[in-house]
Amino acid sequence: MPITPAASEFNYPRILDHPWDHSPITVYIDNKSVPPHYSPTYYTQVQKSLNYWEEGGNGKLDYTPVFKIVDSEKADIRIRWVEDLQKEQGVPSGVAGDAIPYSVNGRFIRVDITLGVGFSQWGEWVPYTDTAMFAIAKHELGHALGLDHSNDKQDIMYPTNEQINNTNSILSKYGSLLLFVIYAILAIAVFLSVSYILGRIAK
Repeated sequence: MPITPAASEFNYPRILDHPWDHSPITVYIDNKSVPPHYSPTYYTQVQKSLNYWEEGGNGKLDYTPVFKIVDSEKADIRIRWVEDLQKEQGVPSGVAGDAIPYSVNGRFIRVDITLGVGFSQWGEWVPYTDTAMFAIAKHELGHALGLDHSNDKQDIMYPTNEQINNTNSILSKYGSLLLFVIYAILAIAVFLSVSYILGRIAK
């Protein structure tokens, strides 16, 4: 039977009620083929996110997931990091993680999770902190467990990346102009200050 993408993630609150037909759910965390800006601490954040969901998560699941980390790419959930998520996955700018579930007969048979390691802003690389990686991993694992996006801003499943996307789009589009304006304002302020001081001295 062919593998097809799972139901749309936009049908809140769940993609599937009971996405997995077995337990434990095996997880492969690829910490071998990693991008240049990968931090070894990110692996720990993914482990913590697995524990988060095993301990009840955001309270939206009607089942208790049990995970087993395995050293096999044939795992149920496969997690990897990439340097440029937009280039690798084709996601919009500002998106920090991506979960692609595949289903057969209403059950997940595999979920591929891809996590970014940071973003470029004004020519400078900004890596994700451990706190950010923990939040990103929890969110994407929530999708792997059948949850969709929440409208509650306090919920881990709230799509905060949309705000990041909007901010980054503005910066990437107008960043140079904003810098020019800031420098121009500073230059004018310095000029006026010097002119004022010289005027006082002349008197």
